Amino acid sequence: MSPGASESDLESFLRAFHRLGELAQQQAETARARGREPLLPLLQAHLGVDPRSLATLTEMVSPLRLADADVAVERVVASHGGGTLVGIGGGDQRWHNGLSEILQVAGQWGQFPLGPVDYTTVPVGPDEERATVSYGVHLFRHDGVPVALLQRGGRPQFGSPPQLEVLAAEGGVGAVVLTEIREAMNAHSVLRGQAVTFTASSYEPGAGGVTFVRRPAVPAGEVVLPEGLLARVERHVLGIGRHRAELVAAGQHLKRGVLLYGPPGTGKTHTVRHLVGAAQDSTVILLSGLSLQFVTQAADTARALQPAIVVLEDCDLVAEERSHRSSSPLLFEVLDALDGLAADSDVVFLLTTNRADVLEPALAQRPGRVDLAVEIPLPDARARRALLDLYAADLAFTPDVLDDVAAGAEGTTASFTKELVRRAVLRAVERAGEVGDDDLRASLEEMMTDGGALTRVLLGGAGPVESHGPIPADGPGLVTSFGAGPDPRQ
Repeated sequence: MSPGASESDLESFLRAFHRLGELAQQQAETARARGREPLLPLLQAHLGVDPRSLATLTEMVSPLRLADADVAVERVVASHGGGTLVGIGGGDQRWHNGLSEILQVAGQWGQFPLGPVDYTTVPVGPDEERATVSYGVHLFRHDGVPVALLQRGGRPQFGSPPQLEVLAAEGGVGAVVLTEIREAMNAHSVLRGQAVTFTASSYEPGAGGVTFVRRPAVPAGEVVLPEGLLARVERHVLGIGRHRAELVAAGQHLKRGVLLYGPPGTGKTHTVRHLVGAAQDSTVILLSGLSLQFVTQAADTARALQPAIVVLEDCDLVAEERSHRSSSPLLFEVLDALDGLAADSDVVFLLTTNRADVLEPALAQRPGRVDLAVEIPLPDARARRALLDLYAADLAFTPDVLDDVAAGAEGTTASFTKELVRRAVLRAVERAGEVGDDDLRASLEEMMTDGGALTRVLLGGAGPVESHGPIPADGPGLVTSFGAGPDPRQ
């Protein structure tokens, strides 16, 4: 700083320099806009009044529902006789200004002329995409009243969220338009009946997008559990939804929380895959690990698109993690999200964990959120035999050897059995022969020796393992123990 110059002088200079930069940019934009049709006269001709005199009504749109908003706007405009879609020029400056600011600047400096409509491609299914309007103005009439609706897809890198901004020539019409759009978003959602997961934003806390996944097809015959266990889980997860009308008429609640717990590799994920595949009419939201931080958005989406299933895998991994929204553990947010649903919401929260002991304190502090807790135990000899039949269905092993191998694989999991069969086949391939009983016996011996101990641990088994024990939970139908028993493959 030069002698005699004060700090306030420097601040004044910096403000003036900043203002000079803004004016230079505005003049450059004005020069670029010359010869292009201006925005303001078009809106004034459509609305019948100076649009700068009208209040702007803004509706934020979740990044998870960009396609839904695009579909809804298209349907609402079409339902009122259709309209015209125009774009706005002005480069990146558009994203830094709301519609009111754009109109004021357009009137003063001639910036933001008409331009091409901007589009963004977003997924609407596992193999399907939709070109959605990311920046454009819909001009139409709602029951005869002129309306201008600016649709923004959002630019998180500019701090500009997805939103809809409405100008209407008569008061109250804008609110009606937005209500119709919200209703259409739920009625015609591209998420409805799909299986999806949420992804994080690269620019800010929170969910940034949707990934569609293929709905698995796992027949009940491929789910090996203790006898009667799968039927009880299905009755709670699927059966309540099938009889929702009768249950509501009888004053019973529909929302439910189900916990599958037990050692790794016993088939909790496989059971979930079967349930997801069987719930063809349900919207399924899959969260695991740190994506559990999106449980609030998942609950909101499930509530809007019910019947729905929210799958929360490996909850124990984040039992003490904090989200960006709260200092409470994520697990508490999960349970609070379930508690926040209306009793007649046909929404299932399906949780899995390898560590019931980690979840038990949280469940005890939030009683009633989980009304069915089911242990998926290590398979017993009968179950291990059934798993061998499943994984080796097309291989020429003799029944006696399958019996012997099932008996000799005590304390192992479904994952272990699957790997056992693969190793037997690999042995045969390496010697260029047909797979046979000796290959299966040799593979079992290899995997059960001391040298294979770590492999057994990695596959979810380490010899006889104690049950994790029942989880206290309120509500009838609690499954506490079915003894040792089979399990699904993961």
